[in-house]
Amino acid sequence: MTLNLEEALKSNAWPFIEAGKLVERLEKNPPEKGYVLFETGYGPSGLPHIGTFAEVLRTTLVRQAFKKLSDIPTKLFAFSDDMDGLRKVPDNLPNQEMIAENLGKPLTEIPDPFGTHESFGAHMNNRLRQFLDQYGFDYEFKSSTECYKNGVFDQALLEVVTHYEQVQAIMLPTLGEERRETYSPFMPICPDTREVLQTKIVATNAQKGTITYLNKQGEEVETEVTGGKCKLQWKPDWGMRWAALGVDYEMHGKDLTPSAELSAGICKTIGGNPPINYVYELFLDAEGRKISKSKGNGLSMEEWLKYGTPESLATFLFASPQKAKRLHFDVIPKSVDEYLTHLRKIGDQEEVKKLANPVWHIHNANTPDHNIPVTFGLLLNLASACNPEDKSVLWGFISSYAPDVTPENTPLLDKLAEYAVAYYEDFVKPNKQYRLPDEKEHKAIEDLLNRLGLIENDATAEEFQNTVFAVGNDHGFENLRDWFKALYEILLGETQGPRMGSFIALYGREASCILIEKALRGELVKQQEAA
Repeated sequence: MTLNLEEALKSNAWPFIEAGKLVERLEKNPPEKGYVLFETGYGPSGLPHIGTFAEVLRTTLVRQAFKKLSDIPTKLFAFSDDMDGLRKVPDNLPNQEMIAENLGKPLTEIPDPFGTHESFGAHMNNRLRQFLDQYGFDYEFKSSTECYKNGVFDQALLEVVTHYEQVQAIMLPTLGEERRETYSPFMPICPDTREVLQTKIVATNAQKGTITYLNKQGEEVETEVTGGKCKLQWKPDWGMRWAALGVDYEMHGKDLTPSAELSAGICKTIGGNPPINYVYELFLDAEGRKISKSKGNGLSMEEWLKYGTPESLATFLFASPQKAKRLHFDVIPKSVDEYLTHLRKIGDQEEVKKLANPVWHIHNANTPDHNIPVTFGLLLNLASACNPEDKSVLWGFISSYAPDVTPENTPLLDKLAEYAVAYYEDFVKPNKQYRLPDEKEHKAIEDLLNRLGLIENDATAEEFQNTVFAVGNDHGFENLRDWFKALYEILLGETQGPRMGSFIALYGREASCILIEKALRGELVKQQEAA
């Protein structure tokens, strides 16, 4: 199915806006290679993290949107810069001494610190492919080492030699005075030590396709630039790669914007056409610092997926890529519920609004039909009230609240119950802080208990909510937020909480009354102090 570009752009969904740029570009210059090439880059010097995954996911969303607008075939290359020389030992890897002994060598020539693959680079590449494969990404893996050694880059490298002075003219003004003295886009691979050398180039020969460099002994050595005997510095490498592969679209972080501009200039200089670039903001850790692969201060895929669905992660990544966002454990519950909200809405939305719905893009227009009667936040609050050992405890309440729903016919909800228990145990339970009510709160909560006793067990969430509201109003809480905050702190040991009517309906009127009685007697505070 091909969508109308004008209608798709009306949605203001960023994948369609990006895909529209590609459609416009290709109307003027159809790809001679016969397909549109999307690329993502990966530096395998540290363990893959969500930032790496995010780039592939977001690029895939643009690729899917483009395929809805055009019949031109597409490919996605997941490119690993695994021939790069390792300059420092990553903090979060084993066998630090062994890695230190091999600094300067290409990643694919350093032994695997985990002892499972033929090299450090091979291990990291496998980690990348594993989680891309796990979620069904359609991509082709490309290794920098293989492209250099197998001749894929040879012609482009010869163009760099031919246009050596022009490339230097682009790069040298961006460098410090001392660095300019020895800088060259080419880094020869020492045939003896196998180090990637950053050394002075004393001559180039475009006709022969060679450079002459000074080795560590100060001797002049001539080498071909092709066949994997040299590697380019990363900015020239990026531009060369765009030209050699014919990349049409690639994303990069905001911090790489100056580098991308230099690489685009180099790409043009050697006869290539730079890709359309989408600039995204960086993820931040809990302290607001940039996430780093080497420091390991971000969430891993495994950590997110212990507490939330893959779709919740995709929802988080879809939203506003050009805004910096904290990537920490506390964003997971909100992202789970945002996914569920979008999923509930999409069936009733008109077509243009569907095209703006993250779920439409996450599921590539094939949205599943899920009937989830509770939010993830409500499940967490339920767990906070009943302290479950496993998800079966939560299901006892869910089954009373929604008798037609079972783990078998609603597997997503079953998974959410499992996530809720895990998240509660690791993040909610250790931070619960119950308090006693003051005199005003005590009278109001006592009144709430009495009024709940007069309501039918099977009353609706709305009826319970109206009762809670009425009590707050009748007891002089001018700002009802203060009333609800008091209920959360006194009954659940948290500063934030659910819509109380929904919580009472799910937890059950009788169980809610027992919880209130315990709070009024101070038992919840005593239990916490004894724990």
